[in-house]
Amino acid sequence: MGTGAPVPASAGADRYPEYAQETAMSQKAQSREAPEPETPHLDFAGTTPYEDYVKADVLTHLQHTLSDDPGEMVFLVTTQVMELWFTVVVHEWETAARALRSDDVPAAMAALKRSVRELEALDASWKPLSGLTPAQFNSYRGALGEGSGFQSAMYRRMEFLLGEKSASMLVPHRGAPRVHAELEKALHEPSLYDEVLRLLARRGHAVPDAVLNRDPAQRYEPSPEVEEVWAALYAGDESDELARLGEVLTDVAELVWRWRNDHLVATRRAMGAKAGTGGSAGVAWLEKRARKNVFPELWTARSRV
Repeated sequence: MGTGAPVPASAGADRYPEYAQETAMSQKAQSREAPEPETPHLDFAGTTPYEDYVKADVLTHLQHTLSDDPGEMVFLVTTQVMELWFTVVVHEWETAARALRSDDVPAAMAALKRSVRELEALDASWKPLSGLTPAQFNSYRGALGEGSGFQSAMYRRMEFLLGEKSASMLVPHRGAPRVHAELEKALHEPSLYDEVLRLLARRGHAVPDAVLNRDPAQRYEPSPEVEEVWAALYAGDESDELARLGEVLTDVAELVWRWRNDHLVATRRAMGAKAGTGGSAGVAWLEKRARKNVFPELWTARSRV
């Protein structure tokens, strides 16, 4: 029986020919290893390719604080980061809506699944502001003037894609023609959920004509018949493509609710029940928003399964 002691290299070659062969192969492999990487390319005629693609210099010079409080910088950067995430999520949902119009459910689901990860990152953006005290917020709140998050055009496009349409929300953007035109276009286009319901109808499900032919510029209202369609899908084969689409949409809806709720909590902690900077009811307005379900029948249908 062996002792388990290591075999000396000198003895290995004589007593264990296979050991000598392995050693030679190992040394040969090491000799073929790639050399240490050379210094990366550092000299460019103009800006770096990274800068050309990312525009980092532009992004990192967009922060212009309006107070002397050092905490304003994190508030400003966090808000700008949220705007970038809004932009990505809108891109994903518009991609999903186009895919649904073409009956390409896999492509739609891929975009929606990407948006789930992006919504998680968006929600995490509240972390730097989640412990903001009233005194800390008040130290630079005046710099915001009448500025408020509900004036965000990209966030409004997110809401429109969710079916939360409101023509009055275009009013703050009348002074920005391009932004106003984009929002007006989004207002009159079918929402993401409209495209889902049209797909269900094309697949033979009894979505009522009143839902299919409604004015897309109006806020979506829940339908008992649509609830019945989702209940039937959930009571059937869970591997069905449309049932799986419903679950991905539910993931999206849940994360939107979490974002709204975290917004509410951060605001309540920073300013209590005071009026919002943009003239809204502040926390009361956010509480109302947090109570609204996105894709409502996907939630109510569960009680019938």
